[in-house]
Amino acid sequence: MSTTLQSDVVIAGGGLAGIVTALEALSAGKSVTVIDRDTPERFGGLALWAFGGMALIGTPLQARMKIPDTPEIALRDWLRFGELDEADQWPLQWARYYVEHSRSEVYDWLLTHGVTFMPAVNWVERGLQGNGNALPRYHIVWGTSQRLTRVMIEAMRAADSGGRLTVLYRHRVVSLDSAGGAVSGVVAINEETDAEIRIAAPLVVLAMGGINGSHEEARANWVKGRPLPAAMLNGAHPFADGRLHHHAAEAMGAQITHAGEMWNYAAGIPHPFPHFAGHGLSLVPCKSALWLDHKGERIGPEPLVTGFDTHDLCQRVAAQEKPYTWHLLNWRIAAKEFAISGAEHNPRIRDRQMPMFLKETLLGNHRLVRQMQRESRHFLVDETLSGLAAKMNALTGTDDVKPEVLQATADAFDANFKHGDKLHNDDQLRRILHARQWGPDKLRTCKPAPLQMRGAGPYIAIHMQLITRKSLGGLQTDLHSRVLDAAGAPISGLYAVGEAAGFGGGGASGKRSLEGTFLPGCILTARAAVRAM
Repeated sequence: MSTTLQSDVVIAGGGLAGIVTALEALSAGKSVTVIDRDTPERFGGLALWAFGGMALIGTPLQARMKIPDTPEIALRDWLRFGELDEADQWPLQWARYYVEHSRSEVYDWLLTHGVTFMPAVNWVERGLQGNGNALPRYHIVWGTSQRLTRVMIEAMRAADSGGRLTVLYRHRVVSLDSAGGAVSGVVAINEETDAEIRIAAPLVVLAMGGINGSHEEARANWVKGRPLPAAMLNGAHPFADGRLHHHAAEAMGAQITHAGEMWNYAAGIPHPFPHFAGHGLSLVPCKSALWLDHKGERIGPEPLVTGFDTHDLCQRVAAQEKPYTWHLLNWRIAAKEFAISGAEHNPRIRDRQMPMFLKETLLGNHRLVRQMQRESRHFLVDETLSGLAAKMNALTGTDDVKPEVLQATADAFDANFKHGDKLHNDDQLRRILHARQWGPDKLRTCKPAPLQMRGAGPYIAIHMQLITRKSLGGLQTDLHSRVLDAAGAPISGLYAVGEAAGFGGGGASGKRSLEGTFLPGCILTARAAVRAM
């Protein structure tokens, strides 16, 4: 026997996109039911754990730093870097919508809710040949995405007058109801009791996240011809498994587009205290670390350096002979550059401790380096390169890393410094020097120096794997976030927002993101959906 509820709007998914949709719908006087698979403490989805970087265009913060950004410049960068197809109507329109409205509908709107940003704009995804972000656009939420999400949850609850909000935790939408070709509600299951509940609603919003929280789904959609590693870690939300995408497609004729395009990371390690099977942490790779293959040889001929093209990094790592790579660095580099993406390992930003954040930025984040040395068996430390090689082999159960090869790798890099900086000839050094021209990057990037410089030790090796993160594709939508059928017509009453819609249009980023387009994409698509309703 199933229970039936009635609501103006039912939202499948309690991540940032679903929460913003609920907030806006409640503010418009609608009754809202949010269905979320997780527990009340974890309400907020992946955004609750994310770092909180946002690509925003034409903000006062950019103006303060004399960054002459405009929607026209940003759109040029977006289309070129993402390699969007001219025939891809809706992704192209969403890309334009994003760059034209990120200032007013994200930056300004968040300020009205008390969400602020750190005082520096960072420069990420510059492109291997300068074909990415031509200007710095990466704004970091002060308090990380965790604060952003909690502020939005508080605002959603504050907008609930007269008990118009219902949140069903630990429930999963299993199918859509329809009548006369229009969506008329959903059927959900209580994941603890298996009890069925039917929510009748003329407006259904799919906000269940992406599809590559499931490795099976990620592998099934992997673009043919791109290297696929034998093993990967999961940095996505395990509930973002694609099942509801397929239900919507099969039941209502919705279209899943660009399913093989993903925003993954090349440097993941297993979470020391995993929240679910295969849970990985996404490292922010140190620019000054040498990126090595399974034998301890530097990957080349073009060295791998983060901050320029994440899509390229992932493909090159995936193409290696074994499904893991190594970072070779020293304590000096790690203290200044080592970071882990997300709220959990950035407590100074998450808890808004500016004096401590400045202290660790200027003097080195030795706390985090020591923490990973204690907690992660994939973070190896030794006083000598030969000792490090032995530990690397012990971890992998091989003798792949010959101590003399690891020594030769370090010596070859250090040879750049024997005759002064005028005789450097290494692309990694060129990229580091370029990054250090921008003040915020200079604070987090070491001045180039020999790896074996006296006093810079001990040595560190980090054992890394490719880690999945976000889906760039999803359900095809128009600029009102309405889900479209095979003929390109809106399916009456059905909307998709955030990652479920590929952050707009079923794939607004194309093959690459300018980075930081995901949280704003959730907000923009959610607000567009409610306006259309």
